[in-house]
Amino acid sequence: MADHSFKRAVFPGSFDPMTLGHLNILQRSISLFDEIIVAVGVNGAKAPMFPLEKRMEWLRIVCKPFPTVRVEAFEGLTSSFCIEQDAGFLLRGVRNGGDFEYERTIAQMTKVLEPKLETIILFTDPEFAHIHSNVVREIVRNHGDASSFLPREIEWG
Repeated sequence: MADHSFKRAVFPGSFDPMTLGHLNILQRSISLFDEIIVAVGVNGAKAPMFPLEKRMEWLRIVCKPFPTVRVEAFEGLTSSFCIEQDAGFLLRGVRNGGDFEYERTIAQMTKVLEPKLETIILFTDPEFAHIHSNVVREIVRNHGDASSFLPREIEWG
């Protein structure tokens, strides 16, 4: 496991697409870690709305101003990816109590799989708590304007 005097975190998700809620968690956590890997999980059982290449492109554009953030894709267990990347921390964002209960369960199971990996859970700021990727995708799918829920760097097309 990593020397934790250097604090590397993995911020995993499908980022389908990245929302202002995700960005809020990322921006607030930058000062907590020496490096953050925004990790796009590839799950063969899920069919994302946006192709991996497009999600990676958007994330690289959004994360460009942050020199301590890099973007990677991964398959398999998030905890295994963290170990492969020599990360001691798993960063998760939650919007509400329901999200928290789910993330707590995942964090506890992750602790059994990788005891040295610490999960850090941050709540989004209140003004972003209502933003949910599923709803954003539904707005886009029905040709609505989802721009108020997305980083300005994300352009459809």
